[in-house]
Amino acid sequence: MDIENLKKNFKAHWDKATAIRMLSIDAVQKAKSGHPGMPMGMADVCTVLFDNHLKFDSKYPNWPDRDRFILSAGHGSMLLYSILYLTGYEDININDIKNFRQIASKTAGHPEFGHIQGIETTTGPLGQGLATGVGMAIAERILSNKWGKNLINHKTYILAGDGCLMEGISQEAITLAGKHKLSNLIVLWDNNGITIDGDISKSCVTNQIDRFKSSNWSTFECNGHDPEEIDFTISKAKKSNLPSFISCKTIIGFGSPNKAGTAGVHGSPLGDEEIKIVRELFDWDHKPFDIPQHIIKAWHKSGSKNSHVRKQWTDNLNNLSQKKKEFFLQSISGEIPTKLKNKLRNFKKTIVNDQPTIATRKSSELSLTVVNKNIPYTIGGSADLTGSNNTLTPELGIFSPENPKGRYIHYGIREHAMAAAMNGISLHGGLIPYGGTFLAFTDYARGAMRLSSLMKIRVIYVMTHDSIGLGEDGPTHQPIEHLAILRATPNMLVFRPADTIETAESWEIALESKETPSTIALSRQNLPTVRKKHSFKNLTSYGAYIINDTRLLKKVVLVASGSEVSIALNAQKILENEGIGTRVVSMPCWELFDKQELKYQRKVLTSNCLLVGIEAASPMGWDKWLHAGWRKNKNNFFVGINDFGASAPAPDLYKHFGITSENIVKKVKEKL
Repeated sequence: MDIENLKKNFKAHWDKATAIRMLSIDAVQKAKSGHPGMPMGMADVCTVLFDNHLKFDSKYPNWPDRDRFILSAGHGSMLLYSILYLTGYEDININDIKNFRQIASKTAGHPEFGHIQGIETTTGPLGQGLATGVGMAIAERILSNKWGKNLINHKTYILAGDGCLMEGISQEAITLAGKHKLSNLIVLWDNNGITIDGDISKSCVTNQIDRFKSSNWSTFECNGHDPEEIDFTISKAKKSNLPSFISCKTIIGFGSPNKAGTAGVHGSPLGDEEIKIVRELFDWDHKPFDIPQHIIKAWHKSGSKNSHVRKQWTDNLNNLSQKKKEFFLQSISGEIPTKLKNKLRNFKKTIVNDQPTIATRKSSELSLTVVNKNIPYTIGGSADLTGSNNTLTPELGIFSPENPKGRYIHYGIREHAMAAAMNGISLHGGLIPYGGTFLAFTDYARGAMRLSSLMKIRVIYVMTHDSIGLGEDGPTHQPIEHLAILRATPNMLVFRPADTIETAESWEIALESKETPSTIALSRQNLPTVRKKHSFKNLTSYGAYIINDTRLLKKVVLVASGSEVSIALNAQKILENEGIGTRVVSMPCWELFDKQELKYQRKVLTSNCLLVGIEAASPMGWDKWLHAGWRKNKNNFFVGINDFGASAPAPDLYKHFGITSENIVKKVKEKL
């Protein structure tokens, strides 16, 4: 449909869509950078969506039963910012639009969760929004079946571009959604045939309709510039019993006479001369950022059109018993039941008494049994490694189309989509997600894990087989650099517990950390219980603590994490027998230790003893603890691995790489 037809036959729609286009054009031009093409091309689709279909109330942006809208093609951020401003979201104003892409602005180059209400997730890395939306749809499905459609009954809409569909994560997410028949999920494809490099044919020949059909989706097509056709197609998609994919045929940079349909409008401002022509073509004689009041009023009406639905929802909530209402609100807010702390304390006490020798992945399973019994809104999963990750407990039930109340997801061999879906589950609210794979395979999940940290959301990554201790599977499966990579990620808690007690404490902290994702790295091999005394305190919360001290004149401090703590304790016995006073420090979480006062850090590590770091992993990062300025001993050293692993039984590998009590003792003596 051409511009003149839109102006003539769809005047109200044209005015509203033009406001989106002009705000986007003006903001990108003022910033001297950005992506005007997609907002111009998808303005018609989004106007119809927000006008006629999306269930939201701009005055109550966190209404739990709102529809979710995700701009997976995050480079087109001005499309979303324009809509949020026009529909009346209170924490975005015209100055925010004018400050697009500027320092400390709410309107960053790509949408960032937490900057403005209405941004449901951070997008920019293509495909992430699509996979995150799958997680939101899963959360809605589970909660709807738990609480009923009077409280939870909404859809997730995703705007995806060609780039989103090219990324590998999209295939993982698409097949996961198709498997679970997520009929509450609708993807709107901006089918404009253009990427930054030019025509899509340069890099892709995929028939997307066939691709989605083969993955158990309903598929539809429409002219992305025909309001009636868009409306009709979305209406059909909403009735499907499968997830829906709508190909919206659009022109990138729609309305730009010299740049529309070209890569030139994808990621660059239009330029003053082209904007002048567009204004004339659109009959838009207003100054930059000036939107006529009648258009703003019309958009505000769209923003409040569901206020009666939201009020009815509030009545439905208030009609619940007080106890049920409180439980609903507690689960939505993600608060942890107060009883859990006591339950975990009792569990720790039992472990101290029993002193089991078990793998910490098994310790995690035991901890999760306590957790899942006492938090009925956890949701677990694994990337096809359930029996290895030990992430399934009897209370959960398997999530499926036949059992939508199930609290355990078989994600399949889809580590990246699993991590992104967990982001979506967390962002949706009402459920606390955790999911497992091998620590080495965080390589496949890193993009989404990074976003967990960036968005400051609670997602718990259960990463087992955390060292060469996994043995014969060899270096492809043995994580070496992975702890260092994760520890280098801002706002990520990385736990490597030494035994069952530290594992339980790690779970407690991870669950209570509402604005921080956590990775819990767990052993395949059996480990002894190294904590011999029960403590009501969560010692892991200090990040590092003295697990066994010397009665002799202290000369050496051995600092270790995970499976190497027991090795350090054995080395301590040998050194003590030879009259060398030795302290052993367990350091399950660097990030938490780093937050402690310097006084505590110096008390634990001391300043004048020989300090030895021990970890079956890369030495990267250990200088921070071994060679800080206040440490006087220059002979401090690290025992670990600066190579990829090997295929052999675990004891042989530890001996081969020199991570043994005997080798530690030998090196200590050489340095003293």
